[in-house]
Amino acid sequence: MSNILNVVLAILIAITVVFYFYLKTKQFRSDLPIRKKWYSSRAGVALGGLLVIFGINQIIMYHTTLTYIVCAVLILFGLFTAFNYNKRVRHYGQFVEEEYRLNKK
Repeated sequence: MSNILNVVLAILIAITVVFYFYLKTKQFRSDLPIRKKWYSSRAGVALGGLLVIFGINQIIMYHTTLTYIVCAVLILFGLFTAFNYNKRVRHYGQFVEEEYRLNKK
């Protein structure tokens, strides 16, 4: 059971890393400033998810007190990061379509 969960979490870690780099690439390639901030915020949500999943994976793999403490910090920081950037995504998301229409060539 632990091996299956470890494989699933490793796949989720890989997916969040790919998603993070995809969004960062979209951010750098975008010309519109609000869209850049929107992509950056979405990448921050992916990074927060990566921290949470990595923390859970380490707790499953290693059973020491130090691991529990470090992973608790990682999970809490990841949740805080994902929540904070999710608020930014919702805020900037309101203006992305409007910015696109105003800057249409």
